[in-house]
Amino acid sequence: MNNTAKCHDDHTLDKYLFPFVYSIVMMISIPINCISLYASCIQARKKNELAVYIFSLSLADLLYSLILPLWIDYAWNGDNWRLSALLCQISAFLMYMNFYTSTAFLACISVDRYLALVHPLKLQHLRTRRFSLIVSIIVWFLESILNSVILVNKEVFNDPCNFTNHTLCYDKYPLEWWQAWINLFRICSGYLVPLLIIVFCYYKIYQVVRCNQATVDEEKKKVRKLILNITVTFIVCFTPYHVVLLIRSIREPYTTDLQLLQLMYKVYRITQALTSLNCIADPILYCFVSENARTDILNLLRCCLCLRKREGDQVKDHALYSCPTKNSVLITYRT
Repeated sequence: MNNTAKCHDDHTLDKYLFPFVYSIVMMISIPINCISLYASCIQARKKNELAVYIFSLSLADLLYSLILPLWIDYAWNGDNWRLSALLCQISAFLMYMNFYTSTAFLACISVDRYLALVHPLKLQHLRTRRFSLIVSIIVWFLESILNSVILVNKEVFNDPCNFTNHTLCYDKYPLEWWQAWINLFRICSGYLVPLLIIVFCYYKIYQVVRCNQATVDEEKKKVRKLILNITVTFIVCFTPYHVVLLIRSIREPYTTDLQLLQLMYKVYRITQALTSLNCIADPILYCFVSENARTDILNLLRCCLCLRKREGDQVKDHALYSCPTKNSVLITYRT
């Protein structure tokens, strides 16, 4: 590119933004997604079809959370990938798998709630554990196929600035035309379609709940809270990223202005950091708001506390009998 003389690439923002955000996400996301997996697994055994989608959602979030240390290292070194090219491919693959399996399973959960509340007596065969398991397998399979392009292409690139030795992982700028077309397909199939499904389902649910006189006010509040939470999750976590990705995909393949490219890339990276927040929002929204899941989690915590108390009692008993006091020796002697 003949415009590199104007290039003044600065990775300072990434160096501090991503380690800060990703570290917080890791500390919160890993334990709560493990608990969410536990609670949803118990509910799935009880033939709760919704728990199957929640289990898949938590699994996708947990897998992404576990590779965040690699992205922290990448950002801390100024967007310079120092690890192998294969690790870059795996990290990018799991990141995009999380993005689009999350949106898909959020849509599945919305459809399940729609069928349960709007058509409670119809289409019962679509609300079984077996059906939700089949749908989950199909989602995982399709997303693996669609994102496999990451695993077959070179995903490490040289920084376009001619005076830097940085190696970029996956997010190259400017985008090539084939990358732009893949992004446009992802935006339509992985973001817009699930968003339209979710908006439609929750609009219908809200209408039914609002007009149903038999529904108590407390239940109406729960439904409104669920609708509000899913809307906020999509707006905060996924919408800014996909809006910027759309602009990049339309402009970058045909732009030679490096300053404009860098500006778009910086905004894109900020929105990319926001997407990781869905790893925290998902289990809180869809597992911890469930009364059955809450009961299972409380039972788990009680078991852990009981085990800890029992271990403490055993330690005390061991200390009492292995290290007798002077009084206990005298009592033993007198008897």
